[in-house]
Amino acid sequence: MTNGLKWSSLRSILLLSTGLLAACAQAQAQQAGFSLEQAVAKAKRLAEQPYQKPVSNLSPTFAAMQFADYMKIQPKSEKFEWRTQKTPFKLAFYHQGMQFNAPVLIHEIVDGRVQDVGYSTDRFNFGDLALAKDSTAHLGYAGFRVVYPLNRDDKEDEVMSVLGASYFRVIGRGQVYGLSARGLAIDTAMLSGEEFPRFTEFWIQRPAPGEKQLTFYALLDSPRATGAYKFTLTPGKDALLDVQARVFLRGEVGRLGIAPLTSMFLFGPNQQSSRRNFRPAIHDSNGLAIHTGNGEWLWRPLNDPQNVEVSSFEVTNPRGFGLLQRGREFSAFEDLKDRYDLRPSAWIEPQGDWGKGAVQLVEIPTADETNDNIVAYWLPAQLPPRGTPVAYDYRIHWTMDEPAILKDEVGWVKQTFHTDGELTQANLIRAFDGTTALLVDFTGPALGKLPAGAQVQPQVSVSANGELMDAQLQPNPAINGWRLTLRVKIRNVAQAVELRAALVAGGKAITETWSYQLPPRSDVQRTF
Repeated sequence: MTNGLKWSSLRSILLLSTGLLAACAQAQAQQAGFSLEQAVAKAKRLAEQPYQKPVSNLSPTFAAMQFADYMKIQPKSEKFEWRTQKTPFKLAFYHQGMQFNAPVLIHEIVDGRVQDVGYSTDRFNFGDLALAKDSTAHLGYAGFRVVYPLNRDDKEDEVMSVLGASYFRVIGRGQVYGLSARGLAIDTAMLSGEEFPRFTEFWIQRPAPGEKQLTFYALLDSPRATGAYKFTLTPGKDALLDVQARVFLRGEVGRLGIAPLTSMFLFGPNQQSSRRNFRPAIHDSNGLAIHTGNGEWLWRPLNDPQNVEVSSFEVTNPRGFGLLQRGREFSAFEDLKDRYDLRPSAWIEPQGDWGKGAVQLVEIPTADETNDNIVAYWLPAQLPPRGTPVAYDYRIHWTMDEPAILKDEVGWVKQTFHTDGELTQANLIRAFDGTTALLVDFTGPALGKLPAGAQVQPQVSVSANGELMDAQLQPNPAINGWRLTLRVKIRNVAQAVELRAALVAGGKAITETWSYQLPPRSDVQRTF
C-alpha cells in the first residue's frame, strides 16, 4: 500500500513535470512567434501530400463579376486592421470575386501568438452593387494591401498589394503601381503550359510602435511545387523588399523561375506604334538589365514580338538583374491618366552565391497594354533532389533612380531608336537604302568624366543573319554622351538578328553592353 502511494505520488510528479515542460515549450514557441522554419515545415509536409486544387466558393454573381464592378468593392478605411494600434502600418483586404475564387487564410502574429484575421463584410464598401447578404457571408479574403504614410505624414498611402496567384506589387515615394513580382514561375512560355503557384496562407507580424518595417510569411502551393517565404518590407523613397524563398518540388519542372518579374511593353522608340497615338511610348518597363558575376553590365531593350521569344543570358553568381523603366521624363509618355513616367523599376539583388544558371527573358505578343507580356527570372542550372528545398534569398529595389543601380561604374543606354536605314545623297536628299538602322544613346557620369581628347571607339557584333553595313559614333552634347548609329542588312527577316555594342576607351569598356534582338518578322501587319 505504501509502495502504491509512493508510486502514485511519483507518477503525479512526473506528469506535473511533463506538463510544466510542455507549457514552457509552448510559451517559448509563442514568445518566439511564427518563423520561416515553421513555414518551411508546413511547405515540406504539403509537398509530401497529393495536390489539392482550390475549390471555388463564389456565388454565380461574384464569379461572373466584371473588373469594373469588382473594383467597386473597396475596404473601409475606418475598418483597416491595426486602426487603433500605435503603428504607422495598416492592413486592408481584397474581397473575393472574378478569378479570385478561393479564399486565402490570413493570420496575425501578436506578442508571439498567431490569431486569425476574421472575414467580415463590415470591412468593405460595396458601392452600388446589389448583393444579397447571404451571398457574401460564406466568402473570405482574396489578398491584402499594406498602407503606410509614405508621401505625407498625414496621409495613408497604399504601398504594397498582394493579390492573385503569387503576385505582388510595391511602390516607393512618388511612384504609382506598374510591374509586378511573383513568388515563383513554373514552365513560363513552354508548350506544356505555364503553372501559376498560389499563395494560400499568410502570417503577418504586427509591427511595434514606431517600427519602420513590416514582416510577413507566406505558404505557396501548386501541382508541382510548394514554398515557404519570408518578406520584410521597408517603405521609403526606394521601397525595399527582402525575400527568403524555400521551394519544394512535387514533380518534374521544365523551367523553375526564381525571383520572377512581370511587366508590360507595347511600344516605344525602338518599336513604334503603327497607329496614330499621341503617346510616344506605352510600357511599364523598357529593358532588362543584368549585372553579371564577372562585373559586366548588360542592357536588353524590350520588344512586343510577333511570336513568343525566349532569350537566355548565362551567368554565374549574378550580382543583380531587373526590369527597368529608363528615360522616364513625362515627355517620353505624355499620358496624364496612366503616368507611365511614375512607374517604378524593380531590381533584384541576390544575397549570397546563386551558382550557375541564366537570367531568362520571355517576350509575348500583346495587342494592348492590359496584358503583362514581359517576364524575367533566374533559372538555376541544377535543382536539388526532391525533399531538399530550393533556397534563394534576395532583395528587390523598387526605384525610379535607375542610374544609381549602376553606381557610376559605367555609362548606360538612355534610349534605343529603331528605324529604316537611310543615306544622304549628293543633292542632300535622304534616301532609304533597304537596311535597318538602330540609334543607341549612351550617357552617364562615367562618360562625362572622360579626359579631353579621349579616344572612344564602338565595339559592335552582329549575328550571322545580319550584316553590319556601317557604324558611326558621334558625341551627343544634348545628353552629355554619345550616339552610336548602326545600319544592318537582314538576310532573312523570318529569323532573329542579335546585336551587341559597347563603347571602349583605352582598351577598357566604359559603358554597359547593349544587347538587342531584331525579332523574326512575318508578312502579317501588326496593329497596336
